Amino acid sequence: MSGLLNGIETVNNAVNGFVWGLPMLLLLVGTGVLMTCLTKCFQVSHFRHWWKSTIGRIFTDKHVTAHPDREDKQISQFQSLCTALAATIGTGNIAGVAAAIVSGGPGAIFWMWVVAFFGMMTNFSEKVLGIYYRRRNDKGEWSGGAMYYLRDGLGAKKGCKQLGAVLAVLFSLFCMIASFGIGNMSQINSIAVNMSTTFQIPPLVTGILLMLLAGLVIVGGLKRIASVTERLVPFMAIVYIIGAVIIFVANISQAGEVFSAIIKGAFGLKAVGGGIVGSGVAFAIQWGMKRGVFSNEAGLGSSVMVHSSSNVREPVEQGMWGIFEVFTDTIIVCTLTAFAVLSSGLVDLNTGEVLSQQVSTALVAEAFSTVFGKFGAGFIAIAILLFAFSTVLGWSQYGTKSFEYLFGTKVVWLYQILFVVFIVVGATMDLSLAWDLSDTFNGMMAIPNLIGVLALSGTVMKITENYVDRKFKNKQVTPMLSALKDIQEQHEKEI
Repeated sequence: MSGLLNGIETVNNAVNGFVWGLPMLLLLVGTGVLMTCLTKCFQVSHFRHWWKSTIGRIFTDKHVTAHPDREDKQISQFQSLCTALAATIGTGNIAGVAAAIVSGGPGAIFWMWVVAFFGMMTNFSEKVLGIYYRRRNDKGEWSGGAMYYLRDGLGAKKGCKQLGAVLAVLFSLFCMIASFGIGNMSQINSIAVNMSTTFQIPPLVTGILLMLLAGLVIVGGLKRIASVTERLVPFMAIVYIIGAVIIFVANISQAGEVFSAIIKGAFGLKAVGGGIVGSGVAFAIQWGMKRGVFSNEAGLGSSVMVHSSSNVREPVEQGMWGIFEVFTDTIIVCTLTAFAVLSSGLVDLNTGEVLSQQVSTALVAEAFSTVFGKFGAGFIAIAILLFAFSTVLGWSQYGTKSFEYLFGTKVVWLYQILFVVFIVVGATMDLSLAWDLSDTFNGMMAIPNLIGVLALSGTVMKITENYVDRKFKNKQVTPMLSALKDIQEQHEKEI
């Protein structure tokens, strides 16, 4: 068994190095830069509008939070956000940030910010395309995601029908496999390790209990998952942010030194971990980007599948929730986690060297303990439990939709059973292998998705311009709300 695992790890490391090489990082950030330019820096130029249209509307517009009728297969905009955030606000915000600092130094956090800034518009574009190209399945549920805009968007371009179909299948396959890594085993393993370390609960016991609990939610489908996440996500996010803000206030005198170390480490103005400056910058960029993508998932095309089930009709409205999703996940939550670690005295801010023997979530727990005492470790253990478990729920829906695209709606129960069983596997396996597998399949599913976003960037630009013309310039233009009717008519002709 150990030989098999070693073989898997060797192959995975080779693939991981190729997938997350310079070309992939350029593709990832380049897509965000392009979409930022084509939408005229929408995330900045219309900051006030998208802020009011997302979090602001929760308190002023009942339509955003109102639950559709039981017979209605849609979910509310707020439920789609919470389900997506459930999948993104996970161990990446705690263990991922710690891993970025340990491997890439404080400078890695700067590159997480860069990925997030441009990733806002990549995420925006994915959501716009998801709503524009979504369709109803045979159960009356909305189905959308990269597979649909690859097949029906890219595939509609001259000479690209076969390419769109192949990329759609590849994306679905990679996403389905990735759901067992990033969305299951790495999350559950983090929970099990923390429960064992903090409360001496055996990993197997943790795995079995979580398997039973997740099974009860997942079998209820998207409606039940959304119902759970809309209660769990706001609670866990607010509690964690309050804890991190308390540390920020307690260590406010360190703020200047911390942010100085982040900027200097990002550009090699000082060595990272005592190593050569050039290699330090390379590691800072690589780890910052990898962990940034793991955290907010912009570019993966994953959360589109939940956002596409929203009861919204306007593609740009859902796109703005995508901007808010990345902003909350990385700019707010990851930054607060990074400050807690860097201001704790556990990292030498002059060299970037980690002075603690702890890694991953244990490093964050130790950082919280410098302010909260023994309660800090327990706080992080509970936070990981809530964050990671909610991620499992969100990713189960991504995997379900990918499985549905490949094999149809009638056999999705097979995937759901396998997904739930792998929770126990994740609780008892090696953490580093789980994380490496997550990185690999993150990159593999991002490639076809980013090809789709780039190929349809003109469509996103036209939809955004159409929205801006109507909302801000008062032009009398026909809304570009959905391509569904045209797509259905085209499929009827083919049949």
